[in-house]
Amino acid sequence: MHRGTSALMLTCLATAACLYVPDLAQLVGRRRLVVVVHEWAGLLLPVPLLLGLGSRALRADLSRLGRFVPQDGEWLRAVRRRSPRRPAGKFNAGQKLYAAWISGAALVMLGTGLLMWFTHLAPLVWRTGATFVHDWLALAVGVVVLGHVWMAVRDPEARRGMRTGTVDRLWAVREHPDWDGDGPAGQGP
Repeated sequence: MHRGTSALMLTCLATAACLYVPDLAQLVGRRRLVVVVHEWAGLLLPVPLLLGLGSRALRADLSRLGRFVPQDGEWLRAVRRRSPRRPAGKFNAGQKLYAAWISGAALVMLGTGLLMWFTHLAPLVWRTGATFVHDWLALAVGVVVLGHVWMAVRDPEARRGMRTGTVDRLWAVREHPDWDGDGPAGQGP
């Protein structure tokens, strides 16, 4: 699910850059094709998540991601103080905030994109507002996704966990000390 979502999100961001950065637009050319790829990648963005909902493990992870607990406030305070002790379960507060923000942003992008694509759905003033929101939110999404990728590049064990479904026990204890390890062996402390 993560790889499919990533591929579609990066396609949306790359095609958006080609539509708005004149040098990239000139380099790529074929604007109509770029627009069509952008529109379809945006429409397909929810599909990996919807397909993944058949997985009990994904539903459990989504439940964890959507639930803020007292330790999440402690984690955020520890980050602000630059404390090495940051209480976290399977997902830390930063991961939960990212998941919530990017999910909401994707829904807003889908809605504003549909208003821009189907021009007969709304009056001009709504489409103008949708374009404004879509463009500026796309810039924010690009910055946030770059931050997400930067964090992932800095943590090879987390990337291995995404690839294989297991992480090193010592890494899990250090990075997610309050994780109860309720998954199969090797998935948590």
